[in-house]
Amino acid sequence: MKKTILALATAAAMLSGAACTSMLDLTPRDSISDKVMWADASSAEYAVNSIYTYIYDIYASYPCAAGMTEALTDQIKYGSYLYNSMAFIPSEIAYGGSALTANYVDVYMGAWGSLYGAIRRTNEAISNLHNLGGGLDKNVQARLEGELRLMRGWLYFELVKRYKDVILYDEDLTAITKDKGLSTEAEAWKMIKEDLAFAEQNLPAKADAKGRLDKGVAYALASRALLYAQDWAGVIEAANQVEALGYGLESDYAGVFAGNGKETILRYNFSYSDNLTHSFDYYYTPGGDYALVGQQGGGYATPTQEMVESYELATGGFPDWTPWHGKTTEEPPYSQLEPRFQASILYNGASWKGRKIEPYVGGTDGWAEWKKETQPQGRTTTGYYLRKGVDESHNLAERSQSLQPFVILRYGEVLLNKAEACYRNNDAAGANAAVKAIRQRVGLPYSDLSGDELWKAIRQERKVELAFEGLWYWDLRRWGDASKAYPVGLNDYQVHGLKIAPSAVDGQFEYTYVSVDDKDRDYPERMNRFPMPSSELNNNALVEQYAEWK
Repeated sequence: MKKTILALATAAAMLSGAACTSMLDLTPRDSISDKVMWADASSAEYAVNSIYTYIYDIYASYPCAAGMTEALTDQIKYGSYLYNSMAFIPSEIAYGGSALTANYVDVYMGAWGSLYGAIRRTNEAISNLHNLGGGLDKNVQARLEGELRLMRGWLYFELVKRYKDVILYDEDLTAITKDKGLSTEAEAWKMIKEDLAFAEQNLPAKADAKGRLDKGVAYALASRALLYAQDWAGVIEAANQVEALGYGLESDYAGVFAGNGKETILRYNFSYSDNLTHSFDYYYTPGGDYALVGQQGGGYATPTQEMVESYELATGGFPDWTPWHGKTTEEPPYSQLEPRFQASILYNGASWKGRKIEPYVGGTDGWAEWKKETQPQGRTTTGYYLRKGVDESHNLAERSQSLQPFVILRYGEVLLNKAEACYRNNDAAGANAAVKAIRQRVGLPYSDLSGDELWKAIRQERKVELAFEGLWYWDLRRWGDASKAYPVGLNDYQVHGLKIAPSAVDGQFEYTYVSVDDKDRDYPERMNRFPMPSSELNNNALVEQYAEWK
């Protein structure tokens, strides 16, 4: 069974025909009208396909214009000191302070205008389906509405998790006005839940969806969104429904991100023939991959020492990293760390594309000193490179654009969503069972826990199981922990790397613990809600800036 979804970029079917021979024939020959589009199931699906493209935007474009949100935590570091996105700006956001004005945060982290544009087009599609799709089979009509309402619920979820109180619009286009006030966060969650519930009831299972949005996607998304709504019972029910649909954990953690197995619920595919590609490999592959083909690229952001130290030994428990918090020629215990480390991070000597990674001074991949070397040009400032999400089979000599699919929803996350909801719902047995399943997959031991120790275990598993998947920053924010001191939150710490250099002894390296920050990081509490953009404030007389940003 094909467990994928290929989002098509086509907004409408474009037709061509013979040249017009009559001056009175005003029928367009290069497009079809909305009325014709929504009268036929096949063309109506094409119309809905244009809304599918927002899945890519939600996953890859909206999280943070400055770069991956992991760079705002202790997980990765952008190495360039140039004042650009995917360079110094993520560090500036992490440092907080006076730089975080309302306009600055809106530019680099806001998504108000983009999300409302997508919501408007989704509502127009629902309206057209209601008003022009009367000739469609009722089951087809319900299915297409389920797809559209899933997307609307998703788009509003992304708004609410950023802004809390937002403006609500539905498919009644006559109700759109220039001036409209904010609804409460509770009202927004009610609408999101209704949209996702409609999708759950009206979408088919994956086997019958023919590559389109399906019931499993709706339930999996609900398990994520309802965590933010603190609807613990709803999260548990959604997760149970995902399991009932036949999803489960893959035996091989590293293989999950090819997106072909029973763990993948939603992935976004790419295709050279359809001109659907991405640049993730260009930005994050080891710099040596480019150096070996005489090009420059890769290594824009690299994992931190703090993230490396978040992984346990393969036998359980954490190694003592004290020797590597100074200067030593002792080899770090990389080979002893658990499988998720091996699948997620490339380190000195790791096997990659038939070679060994060389993130050291003078190595093929190379090392660059933070701040003093403004443009690392593919070299690492931390001593590491990303492995998760990077395509080891990608041949950079042939083309720079990549096809590695984006795994957007998977059962591993759903299971951890359930673990958290069970914990919040005083179901320690349910929480322990979910955590144990996650750890058993990678061979880690586990004994049932309770209270604060159980919560620490859930946090730990979310951090390492879902590392570099775009969730950790938002987790810390929704928990209310981001404004606390590190390691619980994002205040009063710096991230580090290892400077690696060949030692005087042949084949041996010297490892030096180095900071890759200018100063301590600072997450002000007002960042728990992003500011409303000036465009909305200037054009809508019924809203005012959120209190945190006045």
